[in-house]
Amino acid sequence: MNDDHVAYDLVSRPRRLRTTPAMRRFSAETRVAPAELILPVFVKEGLSEPQPLASMPGVVQHSMDSLRRAAAEAVELGLGGFMLFGVPETRDAVGSAALDPEGILNRGIRAVREEVGDDIVVMSDLCLDEFTDHGHCGVLDEQGRVDNDRTLEIYGRMGVAQAEAGAHMVAPSGMMDGQVGVIRAALDAAGHEDISVLAYSAKYSSAFYGPFREAVDSTLTGDRKAYQMDPSNRREALLEMQLDLDEGADMVMVKPAMSYLDILREVADASPVPVSAYQISGEYAMIEAAAANGWINRDAAIRESVLSIKRAGANSILTYYATELARWFRDENGR
Repeated sequence: MNDDHVAYDLVSRPRRLRTTPAMRRFSAETRVAPAELILPVFVKEGLSEPQPLASMPGVVQHSMDSLRRAAAEAVELGLGGFMLFGVPETRDAVGSAALDPEGILNRGIRAVREEVGDDIVVMSDLCLDEFTDHGHCGVLDEQGRVDNDRTLEIYGRMGVAQAEAGAHMVAPSGMMDGQVGVIRAALDAAGHEDISVLAYSAKYSSAFYGPFREAVDSTLTGDRKAYQMDPSNRREALLEMQLDLDEGADMVMVKPAMSYLDILREVADASPVPVSAYQISGEYAMIEAAAANGWINRDAAIRESVLSIKRAGANSILTYYATELARWFRDENGR
């Protein structure tokens, strides 16, 4: 020992497990596989070709033919789920097209099931916002407020219509009190006991939904703060999850994902059923915009963002990057 150096025996050196790419892969605690990814897709009535979305580069509103191709590709890449949203040509105050067996969403579900059968979990968004002329997630009362209980009756019928079209799993996203219980009861009464319910249990009123409004041609004016959750609330998420579980939810979801990773962690720790999280349109658009300006590495940001959602506790992740991530996985793993 001399005056310039103090000897210290470094027994623990965590950097040993970071020395090479192979070592880092070997010691990774969290991995994302294609089977854990769900691709959200939009099918629009009246299209003969897919229509790109300006606010979400790389994402389109599908025609029926391109929807079929997207579903086949999702199966080929080993994705876990395929979530459909419908965009109708005409809308009314009560969202009639949502119940029509020939409505765009129900036709889309049928087309996907014809294309892929049971090779992927075919999932359908169960909400009225795409189908109402006012853009809210339920029917309105005389004061212009969303009428929870009248909306529930329609949700129950929507669930049955989507099950009869071929959905394996319905996903009520409107944040109406009692929605899971009503849908579960309606499905069971119609003989669809095997159809699963993915509950949007903690869906927050978020500034990051903006690009989604373009994707579904939203007619909304105002906001949804009277029924979606307040971003400041944490305990309420656990209450909403428990209510959905009590009503028969098979899976639960946190939405958005990246701004609510703390909520996702708490829900994952408390939930006895699988947990999903949705990397929403605004999260996607921010990565794309920053990458287009050269401010971030696009591919690295995609990987890190989705990995963070898995690390926080999600068993499955809805992301518009699902097919791209699955291609990378196949290229890197020789599958």
